[in-house]
Amino acid sequence: MSKLLLVSALCVTLAGVVAGQAPAPELTVGAKAPAFSLPGTDGTTHTLSDYAGQHVVVAWYPAALSRGCTIECRSIRDAKATIDEYKVAYFMASVDTPEKNLEFAKMEEANFPMLSDPAKTVAAAYGVLNQRGVADRWTFYIGPDGTVVHIDKTVNADVGNAGQILAAKLAELNVPKK
Repeated sequence: MSKLLLVSALCVTLAGVVAGQAPAPELTVGAKAPAFSLPGTDGTTHTLSDYAGQHVVVAWYPAALSRGCTIECRSIRDAKATIDEYKVAYFMASVDTPEKNLEFAKMEEANFPMLSDPAKTVAAAYGVLNQRGVADRWTFYIGPDGTVVHIDKTVNADVGNAGQILAAKLAELNVPKK
């Protein structure tokens, strides 16, 4: 069994190298959050360094206009009043084009920026880029010093409570209120 796991891991690593992408080391709590500068649906390019000294949440999602991502977006949209009680910048992010994310944001009346990473470099740096070429549904909580303070890999879009979970995690992490 252990030989099978070793061979499987080697194949995945080689596949990434052959595809021109070395596998990114898994991002962990306490690690420095990878820098990003991505266009948002609000017409602004959002750069992580612009939020130095603030808490930041980046909720990665697989695909704009899909069922699960629509449920997640609506949940975060509907939790805006609670999330906005905290001193935090928060975003949803995907590897979709800015045009597709803008269409999605308008359709769902998103009241927060949705970021686009069509080059997939930031998604790869965060370790969310999966074999299908889309982002896994993981949420990263970044502290004011730029380190990752929590990673939620258990977001279940079908439940429709992503926004409430996000707000509850901000409270648990003692993010200051406005």
